[in-house]
Amino acid sequence: MQIEETDIPLIEQFDNLISREEKLAIQEFLNNQNISDVAELIYERPDYESQIIAHLSIHRAAGVFKILDVHIQKRIIQNLPTFKSAELLNELPADDRVAFLEELPPSAVRDMIKTLDPEERKVTLELLGYPENSVGRLMTPDYIYVFEYNTAREVLDTVRRFGKNTETIDVIYVIDGKGVLLDDLRIKDIILASPDARVNELMDGRFISLHATDDQEVANEVFKMNNRVALPVTDDHDILLGIITIDDVLWVASEEFGEDIQKIGGTEALDAPYLSISIPKLVRKRAGWLVLLFLGEMLTATAMQFFQKEIEAATVLALFIPLIMSSGGNSGSQASTLIIQAMALGELTIADWWKVMRREILSGILLGAILGAIGFLRIVLWQNLHIFDYGIYWKLVATTIFFSLIGIVLWGSLMGSMLPIILKKLKLDPASSSAPFVATLVDVTGIVIYFSVAYFFLQGKLL
Repeated sequence: MQIEETDIPLIEQFDNLISREEKLAIQEFLNNQNISDVAELIYERPDYESQIIAHLSIHRAAGVFKILDVHIQKRIIQNLPTFKSAELLNELPADDRVAFLEELPPSAVRDMIKTLDPEERKVTLELLGYPENSVGRLMTPDYIYVFEYNTAREVLDTVRRFGKNTETIDVIYVIDGKGVLLDDLRIKDIILASPDARVNELMDGRFISLHATDDQEVANEVFKMNNRVALPVTDDHDILLGIITIDDVLWVASEEFGEDIQKIGGTEALDAPYLSISIPKLVRKRAGWLVLLFLGEMLTATAMQFFQKEIEAATVLALFIPLIMSSGGNSGSQASTLIIQAMALGELTIADWWKVMRREILSGILLGAILGAIGFLRIVLWQNLHIFDYGIYWKLVATTIFFSLIGIVLWGSLMGSMLPIILKKLKLDPASSSAPFVATLVDVTGIVIYFSVAYFFLQGKLL
């Protein structure tokens, strides 16, 4: 039975061609593959990543390059001949080029900008001039615009002439003689309109735009709330500067999600894949938070020293310290994670803080009562089954555990829910209120709550 070439896995076909060193065959093979398949091939054969890009036609090479991870992009640019890297950078869409350059050191950026064509250099410098993480960094100046006096026939002629050099033709932008954005029209409306119909007859003025200095998270929210594949970007005078497309926003959202997950875990965001980061850099990323959390736990030790006499007088209370501390930390971590996610998805804002607090007060009391009841029942069972003797005041000890858990779980829920909102109010990243950080704060206060409740019930008896 003869095996068709298409039945052979892509990697094996590539390996066979590489082994035969047939450059023309390699070039033809790569140019006939889907861009995503070529990108996967680069991930599977990193030793040949620069060769693969070099063998592709420049347009397809740019298409593959822009979907690769940044650390691979850096390696490819470093290993390509100077003329080839310059050709690749010039071919990249302006927004993708800027996204790559902003990941590089300033000295490298200066060197690469020198290799750009004058027009591409001008556009790149303009985009790099916008604040980091702003919409201006993501926008592309390649879009189709028309005037309100144009006819539908003239608009379609414009699309045919300039459509190849734009990121999308799904939306056509209407401007006046000064470049002020007047409206945006879907291509479907143009196609279905009478050829002689003028643009101003199709306009409704209900367009949505972004400002060049808006944060990229704002763009993410606007795209999520509106069914758009692209949005226009304007300046303070409503001059149309460029457009931002949904693929760029999704890419940013993916990066933000990855960074937030790392921060929630109690570490600085990594700027490269885990296995690509050197050990010293990995230690630096993690050490800061660990030191801060360690110092926080030292406060817990201080709190326990303050109640040393109570612990010595009623050693039975010490048995439940790990239980109390972990319950408060867990409830705080839960609340923190839920609020951070809700804020990231736009489900709540800073203005909703009172609604959040009310919900967490009720939830904290109910959750604390559930855990407290389990703790109470455990002491009752162990005492009556003679598994452990909690002393003659075992009922008061069980009551102490019950109310302590209510107080500590309630406090943990409030801390975990309010801290992200407070950080957002202070213009800080809510993800920085990571689960370990909240847990550490709740540990310290949990000890105080526990022994305060114990003192209330056991004063004059065990204490």
